[in-house]
Amino acid sequence: MININDKDMIKKAIDKIEKLSEKVDQLKIMHVCGSHEHTICKYGIREVLPENIKVIPGPGCPVCVTTQKEIDTAIYLADNGYVITTLGDMYRVPGSEKSLMEKQSEGCDVRIVYSISEAVKMAKKEKDKKFVFVAIGFETTAPTTGAELITLKNKDVNNFFILNCHRQTPPVMEFLLKEGVYLNAFICPGHVSTITGLKPYYKLCEEFKTPMVVAGFEPIDVLISIVMILKQIIGGDIKVENEYKRAVRDEGNVLAQKIINEVFESIDVPWRGFPVVKNGGFGLRDKYRIFDIYEHEYIPEIKEKIPKGCICDKILRGEKLPTDCPLFGTVCTPLNPVGSCMVSDEGTCRIFYKYKGI
Repeated sequence: MININDKDMIKKAIDKIEKLSEKVDQLKIMHVCGSHEHTICKYGIREVLPENIKVIPGPGCPVCVTTQKEIDTAIYLADNGYVITTLGDMYRVPGSEKSLMEKQSEGCDVRIVYSISEAVKMAKKEKDKKFVFVAIGFETTAPTTGAELITLKNKDVNNFFILNCHRQTPPVMEFLLKEGVYLNAFICPGHVSTITGLKPYYKLCEEFKTPMVVAGFEPIDVLISIVMILKQIIGGDIKVENEYKRAVRDEGNVLAQKIINEVFESIDVPWRGFPVVKNGGFGLRDKYRIFDIYEHEYIPEIKEKIPKGCICDKILRGEKLPTDCPLFGTVCTPLNPVGSCMVSDEGTCRIFYKYKGI
């Protein structure tokens, strides 16, 4: 068991990385988790790494990768009399013209909820209104949506729907390996892996010969995962490893996987900053499409209007850092976000803003 507060172990890990780095050329390691970025920025991990070891953020924030079109769809529904229920992170994300928060100030019925179950309770209580829950998130939140829909399926609730924005992580990792920036390794997301287990990474690791290490969220977790990656590369033994054994099992959460497989199927969807990602989304299966707002409401074609100068797309693909953006910290701030990456606590720009002393 790792002692996450062991300063001697942290120093040894840093020294080990320094020593191992002498045996490799330039390495680029990507993580796909906002919580990992918090740890890396908060504890200055990039600052203690050798110059030839780069750890870059990827598309690890579910709010950030939700497309502008999906936000505009929620706004369209709000304009057309639906009660929009959303998690707090989505409330301030800009659409083409406005955010849900701004629509609420104009009189639309937009409500922040802590979970889909809270939104369902509202719909049951206010049966004269039509409710839409903006369902976002990766494998960690898809089971909560699925479980609620399973419970509702045989109940007389005719005024509750979801705007399904769920996505799954391994397919976007595959996309990045095929078409993204050149990467040498992945630090795999700890929260997602508690659900998926290690299986989704095996195929990617084998096909692309790319080290993949599931890591926890303490500084020592991230440092040890880098040590594990370096050892793989130096030794030529490329594989999937689990640094986060205290929380992640090889098989993952079987019950959560069962719920996901019951309610959802893999579909091709665009991510913000990406074209269509093959199998990158969770689509509702036929018997649960009664809850899909698209089955009940005509929604016109909505064209995206990405703000000029915003480079969220490049940040999400690992091509740039927030400090490369001309809007960062000036025009774009947490109080006045231009792009989605500045809104959520999981967003790379928001994290950089918080810890870089801007």
